[in-house]
Amino acid sequence: MNADIGLVGLAVMGQNLVLNMNDHGYTVAVYNRTEQVTRDFISAGAAGRETILGMSTLEELAASLKRPRKIMIMVKAGPVVDAVIESLLPYLEKGDIIIDGGNSHYPDSTRRMNSLKEKGILFVGSGVSGGEEGARRGPSLMPGGNPEAWPHIKEILQAISAKADGDPCCDWVGEEGAGHYVKMVHNGIEYGDMQLIGEAYHLMSEGMGITAEEMSGIFKSWNKGPLDSYLIEITGDILAYRDTDGTPLVEKIKDSAGQKGTGKWTGIAALDTGIPLTLIGEAVFARCLSSIKDERVKASSLYHSPDKSPVSDRISFLKDLEQALLASKLISYAQGFMLLKQAAADFGWKLNYGAIALMWRGGCIIRSTFLGDIKKAFDDNPDLENLLQADYFKNIMEQGQASWRRVVMKAVEWGIPLPAMSSALAFFDGYRTARLPASLIQAQRDYFGAHSYERLDRPAGEFFHTDWTGQGGGVAASTYNV
Repeated sequence: MNADIGLVGLAVMGQNLVLNMNDHGYTVAVYNRTEQVTRDFISAGAAGRETILGMSTLEELAASLKRPRKIMIMVKAGPVVDAVIESLLPYLEKGDIIIDGGNSHYPDSTRRMNSLKEKGILFVGSGVSGGEEGARRGPSLMPGGNPEAWPHIKEILQAISAKADGDPCCDWVGEEGAGHYVKMVHNGIEYGDMQLIGEAYHLMSEGMGITAEEMSGIFKSWNKGPLDSYLIEITGDILAYRDTDGTPLVEKIKDSAGQKGTGKWTGIAALDTGIPLTLIGEAVFARCLSSIKDERVKASSLYHSPDKSPVSDRISFLKDLEQALLASKLISYAQGFMLLKQAAADFGWKLNYGAIALMWRGGCIIRSTFLGDIKKAFDDNPDLENLLQADYFKNIMEQGQASWRRVVMKAVEWGIPLPAMSSALAFFDGYRTARLPASLIQAQRDYFGAHSYERLDRPAGEFFHTDWTGQGGGVAASTYNV
């Protein structure tokens, strides 16, 4: 029996993807470096499924596949992916396809595509989002790499992906590392979303004294409106969950958040390209700050906390908080798409932003109702400069601006940190400001370093230098951007 596709790496994600593929009628050959894992999967997880074939070696795996061979790798990102690829190469032929479905860094996917292209092998780096449940029932898939591979894998990937209004949450993203770049930005937005929700939780619990049970109800009610999303939904579930002694489990979990690095990659990419991804950057730093738990505990005994005067109208403040959370979340998506647009310009990728929004509509961690509005914005104007210029975003910002400011001011008064929510507001204020104080900064740079400046009353691209003290020279430093 020839298999339609092979899969290497039978951890939780790999096993669930295999079962998903098999559910959709595909025969799947599987391999794991530890052969016992393969045996256990075939006898237990895949029990009774005659069209899931366990293989003892990579050679057997390759020999069992229809041409062109399609092999998906689900192993830990980094050198392990390269090792698996090298081990597969002796058994592959020109035109065969390797799909890396791990959380690889996009430059690695670009390197792998170009290297394998020279050998006649088609490489695809695909972001996979949705966790183990998504992998089993329908993930969001973001494939990119060698476009010659797409016609051969499109049917399988779109079949197993999540569906939004009947449309698959999977489409071709672009060449080289574009698929994993889009997944990286997805994960950065995920960091921002989670931090914003955490800040809303912090305000309600520490500032307003609301119980976990009541907060669960609040999040569940929010999930019925414009905030409808996977992360809001599971937050309601988490807050309602009781430990064995009947108390909220969330209150017993150590307040130190881990991270695997994808949010950091997003921040680094933003710094490299000069895109002000302020909210996501703050979300990453907030996790770093959370990790120094012992130091924070010590500092808490050194400094006085402000008195938390109660809000005069709790219902109104909760409505303000809902609006502030929505506006901040939209800023996160706006910044994410700014980074995608810059990447497309820098790398020569032709990204379909509406299609990307559709890929995120279902199956993935950041799936939200308003992604449909983002897709519509790009459908209406494919050349949209920034999502904040779209009508949907403009209306949300106008309606929620006052609420947003009240929430941030109250948090400052209470001494409760809102790094993501307040930075989102600062970004919004900066974006809507026609004249910023950067003129003074540029004057300072010219004063101490002769870095020169442009003038508003002269054509763009014409640079000037001033001898501010009367003692400097007339030569300006060369201009460049970092």
